[in-house]
Amino acid sequence: MKIFRSFLAALFILISAQGFAQPFADEIQAFKTQDAAKPPPEHAILFIGSSSFRKWTDVASYFPGYTIINRGFGGSTLPDLVRYAPDIIFPYQPKQVVIYCGDNDLASSDNISSDSVFERFKVLFELIRKNMPGENIVYVSIKPSPSRAKLFKKMQKANLLIQTFLSINNQASFVNVFDKMLNPDGLIMTDIFLEDNLHMNAKGYAIWQKAMTPYLSK
Repeated sequence: MKIFRSFLAALFILISAQGFAQPFADEIQAFKTQDAAKPPPEHAILFIGSSSFRKWTDVASYFPGYTIINRGFGGSTLPDLVRYAPDIIFPYQPKQVVIYCGDNDLASSDNISSDSVFERFKVLFELIRKNMPGENIVYVSIKPSPSRAKLFKKMQKANLLIQTFLSINNQASFVNVFDKMLNPDGLIMTDIFLEDNLHMNAKGYAIWQKAMTPYLSK
């Protein structure tokens, strides 16, 4: 009986640990391990957000002359960036934070509205400003993609809400990549995406490079 109770206790601990494991914890720990082995440069431009940044593995080659730390991770949402801000934002003390996130928020549930994304973004924005007053913050608009065409209108509204908010804040910028990824007829370009019709190829990132460069801090 004692052995059985010990087994149940161990099983409960294991299940509890798995149940309360934070999403993307392994990726965040990998960043910490990487930073411990090779401390990142100070006062760099920090890219944070979801897989559109994570998959931009050669981002530095697109922006020669800029020092960039890329901390995009998984299929993250804005609450994930808030959760891990003490781990992947504040320790770097960057001179600029560039954010791409919100895409996965809308895709995660039909109950997530454009207003929900906007409110989530404001939480992240205010958190960064509270801990790093006067920080230069750049938001890259939610992108259109063929696989998420049904979210087109929601994306546009969320982008507009965030753009309007940033326009009345100092040291804050909005980069519109949404419109630049559309053909003249208003349809989404298809040759700038990988086979999953969600993530971009080099052509897509070249569009982002051109749109983002004027907003990056030297």
